[in-house]
Amino acid sequence: MREADERPVAYPSRFDGTRPGGDGQATGRRPVQRLNPANPLWGSNGIAFGPDGRLYVAEFLGGRISAVDLDAGELDVVVPAGGPVESPDDLAFGADGSMYVADLVPGRVWRRSPQGEYSLVCDEVQNPNGITCVGDRLFVNEMKPDGRLLELFPDGGEPAVLTGGLALGNAMQRGPDGWLYYPHMVSGQVWRIPPDGGEPELVADQVELPVAVRFDLAGVLHVLSLGPEGRVTRIDLHGTGSRTVVSSGVAGLDNAAFDAENRMFVSSYATGGITEMHPDGRTRVIVPRGFDGPYGVTVDLGGTVYAADHYRVAGPPAAEEDTRDAAGAEGPVSHVLAPFAHGIAADGDLLHLTSQFGDVRTYDPGEGTMRTRVVGLRRPMGIAVGPAGALVVAESGGGRILSVAEDDTVTVLAEGLGRPVDVAFDAAGRCHVSDERAGTVVRLEEDAATTVVADGLGAPQGLTVVGDTLYTVETGRRRLRAVSLTTSASWTEAEDLPVGGSPGAGHRQPEAEPALFANGLPGLARRFAGIAAAPDGSLVLSANGEGTLLRLTPSGPPE
Repeated sequence: MREADERPVAYPSRFDGTRPGGDGQATGRRPVQRLNPANPLWGSNGIAFGPDGRLYVAEFLGGRISAVDLDAGELDVVVPAGGPVESPDDLAFGADGSMYVADLVPGRVWRRSPQGEYSLVCDEVQNPNGITCVGDRLFVNEMKPDGRLLELFPDGGEPAVLTGGLALGNAMQRGPDGWLYYPHMVSGQVWRIPPDGGEPELVADQVELPVAVRFDLAGVLHVLSLGPEGRVTRIDLHGTGSRTVVSSGVAGLDNAAFDAENRMFVSSYATGGITEMHPDGRTRVIVPRGFDGPYGVTVDLGGTVYAADHYRVAGPPAAEEDTRDAAGAEGPVSHVLAPFAHGIAADGDLLHLTSQFGDVRTYDPGEGTMRTRVVGLRRPMGIAVGPAGALVVAESGGGRILSVAEDDTVTVLAEGLGRPVDVAFDAAGRCHVSDERAGTVVRLEEDAATTVVADGLGAPQGLTVVGDTLYTVETGRRRLRAVSLTTSASWTEAEDLPVGGSPGAGHRQPEAEPALFANGLPGLARRFAGIAAAPDGSLVLSANGEGTLLRLTPSGPPE
């Protein structure tokens, strides 16, 4: 394996080989700079060693399963996006080498045979997440309030319910005593139950946000916490029951696996990547972490770039410094975990966020506080600060533009739009809106009417205004379009952008992308290619098709 002081292997963009030059770089009249490397894993959730010795990784947001050769650092996509598996969250291998996959959003469990053939095991599980095999037996639990733990029968038969009452189940495993161990994420507990059923027993209480339970080869229980510190609690079940808590610095831990040498490898739902974690908390990067999106992007007055990255607020590494973060990884720097953040706007020392939960929040980095401003909106996306200080939000699912006052009063500025995605203000204080469905950018007038500024666009999303020029990211044509607000002249600043769905992914149409599960848990990310202007006149945009932030300096209208 690579030495600890070596840097991780660099991985290509998903768009490499699909555009002129074959290097995944956008083309245009000015150079386009990547602020961070392309993301190799679209989040990393369940992980398990396969019969071939490789580490298999379920990419929930990417809809894929990849296999990592830990010695060479090579990564192969084994289950591509666009197939029958939509949102793999956890996986396990049976005694015959079959891979079993918990497909979270549609509520299905799949079997993939050693020959690569798929069969549906069960579609009667709500939010299946934790999954494990005991020999040729298959068990799965539900990530929902009052969830169930079930045994499934790949060769047919009704699921057998071992127990209910799980307070959000997740990654589970058979212990050395033969019982199944599983976490309750909400109540902070670890429980166990015999695989043939019986009365569940409490194993550990007051464990911080337990997301996964794993046993090492010595039989020590490791409980992963999903918070920002990357904590792992080790519990000695054979002796005194003593606990040892170690912090890895890997934000948003999701799962772990031990190899034949008892080395521990962890995944992160929030930052992706695969990391080896030593017993003392030291880490070694195997696959670098990256952006899950990024989606909305903003630049503060000091030039710091922030991106809303579905599970967190993050930014690119500082170019003039070593680009490893606190856990040793090259890639984005996490500022705060902020579940399901998609829109973002800097406002002095504050950051305003929209979320797939349907809310608007204000984060104070200095105080470390998060204030909820509005709840119950339908897919709020882009957000901007108006001239008078009110927040203006594009409610994509409701076809409305909303104003949120300092006292959190909500006013409807416009309604009846197709699918508004982003908002931006010009120097005169006029609000502009990108309408993805209509293919237009419109300006809101004082009488609540709208004036078309640009039409015939291909799914415009991110929007910003610099001086006299409006810029929008056309995700349908993968280009950056500019429009003069004075002359109405328009031109292309960059094209072949890595935005939207990656090649061959077969993503859903926006109307079919679930924002929430029926029980209120989050679903798949709603894609959003944001753009923002920096104080130096450059533009920063979200290349959410490859997991990077791009910077370019616009050229202006062609001569």
